[in-house]
Amino acid sequence: MRLRRHFHSEDQTGIDLAPMLDFVMNLLIFFIITAVFTKELSLALNRPGAQSAQRAGKDTGSIMINIQPGGEIWVDQRTVDIRAVRANVERLHAIKPEWGVMVVADENSEAGLLVEVVDQVKQGGVDNITFGSSRSK
Repeated sequence: MRLRRHFHSEDQTGIDLAPMLDFVMNLLIFFIITAVFTKELSLALNRPGAQSAQRAGKDTGSIMINIQPGGEIWVDQRTVDIRAVRANVERLHAIKPEWGVMVVADENSEAGLLVEVVDQVKQGGVDNITFGSSRSK
């Protein structure tokens, strides 16, 4: 009788890792690509002052709204909250309907606050809006 020997080769033992490595590499590439597209972009704005500026006063024929760097809003030479801008504009526009609104923002004031003020002015019924800038002291 002939004896057969069974040889176990080392190639048959262990787990094939090639499909798992392919899967992990695909996941890595996917996350790298999506991380690049989800970056939020921002833009730093520096509102410049005008060289040809003129002083605006009570006789300019416009409702004055000043935005200070600390977030204070002045309408008709008194400080108001952002929620009161619309009511003040409506009141002053009812007195002088031909007047527009002049929004004077300090160069260090927040741009978002400027947008909110303009939105409140438009909701107050005034479409004639002009802009000016001032420098903080």
